[in-house]
Formats: sequence, C-alpha cells, structure tokens
Amino acid sequence: MKSGSAKVGIIGLGRWARVLTRAASKSPKIEIVAGYSRSEEKRQAFEQEMGIPSVPDAQALLSNPDIKGVILTVPNEQHLPVAEMVAKAGKQVYTEKPIANTLESALEIEALESRHGIQVMVGHSARLLKGTRLMKEAIDNDELGAIVFMEANFSNERALEITPDTWRWYKDKAPGGPLSQLAIHQFDSLHYLGGAITEVSSIASKLSPVGAEVDDQSMTLLRYADGKIAYVGASWTSPGIYSIRVFGQKGLMHYELDFSAWDTPDRLHETSLLYIQRGKDGYGKREVL
Repeated sequence: MKSGSAKVGIIGLGRWARVLTRAASKSPKIEIVAGYSRSEEKRQAFEQEMGIPSVPDAQALLSNPDIKGVILTVPNEQHLPVAEMVAKAGKQVYTEKPIANTLESALEIEALESRHGIQVMVGHSARLLKGTRLMKEAIDNDELGAIVFMEANFSNERALEITPDTWRWYKDKAPGGPLSQLAIHQFDSLHYLGGAITEVSSIASKLSPVGAEVDDQSMTLLRYADGKIAYVGASWTSPGIYSIRVFGQKGLMHYELDFSAWDTPDRLHETSLLYIQRGKDGYGKREVL
C-alpha cells in the first residue's frame, strides 16, 4: 500500500490497462487497487501479471468506499455507459481517448460532471511527452518566431492485423479508423501547441487487404484562429511512427519517436529524436536536444 496515494479501480483489462497499471505502480500519487473485466480469463491474467486483485462484477468495485476514481480502458462505444455507471457511484472518471465514439455520447459524458458532481478526464497523454512540452516552451519563449505551419503523423500497422472479432474492425465502434484511434493524439497535441482551431477538413481511404469496415488512411487539414495552418496524417497500414514538426519564421523543431516503444513510456526517450533548426542556413546547424 502507498501511503497518502489516491486509490482507484480500473475497468477493462486488456493491453492498455496493463500499460497504465505498470505506469501507476511507479507513481506515489495513485494506486490501482482493483480491476474488472467481463472476461474471467482477462481477470485472471491481470491478477497474475500485475499482482492486483480483480472483482467478479463492476458493482463490487464501485461499492468500495476506498476507491475514489475509476480508469476506463474499454472499447470506445462502451465509454458512455461505463462512465455513467462510475459517475452515478460518485467516483471520478478517467477515460481513455477518444472520449466517445460519437459527438452525442461525448457531450453526455461531459454532462456527467455537473449531474453527479464528479470530474471527467480524457487520456490525452501525448501532450505530456517531453518533446512536445519542450516544443511548447520554445514557442512560448519565441525561439521559433511566429508559428506559421505545423504537421503531425501517428501511424502503425493495426489495420493489417485486425479481424472481425475485434471492435476496431467496425465503423460504428472505431469511426475514422486511425483518425479516432491515433490521430486524436495529434489533434490534441497541435491544439496544445497552436491554440484555437477554427476550421477542419478531412479525407479518408480504405486500402487494407483484410476487408475491415473502417477506413485505414486519414488526412486532416486545420486552420487556426491566428491564420496558421496544420496537417495531421495517420496510416493504419504502415510501420509505426509518431512525429510532430513546427515551423516558425525564425526556426523549426522536429520531434519523433519509435512507435514500438509506445507500451513502455519510461523508455520512449531511448528511441526519440528532437532537434531545433534556426535560420535560413540552419540545415547544417541542427541542434539535437
């Protein structure tokens, strides 16, 4: 037991639940004390790997007075009903991104805060990456001058591997494919870096040979309130990459990391690259940070 830490539960015990549980074990501020999944097999596997007890039903977790909040790592279309159940129990809600699979459900989740007096947080964790925060510092300190253009890409090969028995196969459960599952991180990061966005347009395509319902290629253009523009791309049929590039009138910054390290956040720095390039002759004077 961690002294003084906030005790939370976790609902949904798949791959990402284990990533978050390992990360939480290294924090003195939070302690995951119970997990729940409808699958007995997943409950047993979680207990064995994480050393944290699971419960046979969600109500056993929600009725525990020591648990102050619940992490949701369930499929997108389940975010609203599970968040509603958690909020009604008076627990704080942390849901993985995207907040929901439809705008209507997202607004209903937002309304849970005022209806039940709890807080809802969405897991837009990518804006917390060190490279992104250093970019924000450089922008705020005017190291790059006026920002005029940004581009970002988050891709992996998931659409080459999905099958009809997985929720990501279906349009209503993973709308936009990589747009809602990957590019959502980059939309949040570019909003964090660039401010208010006033216009959005997007196109998509389906090129995976497996025959899934969802699109697997996504390209989106953004216009900001101050006039700068940006592009966000996501391919679901390509080796993984996560990258952001910010262009200013005095310099540019580039940040990328290897997607294969995504599940081990404490090791992301081992495969990441961040550099700043200043002035018109700066190509040969890139400073790796």
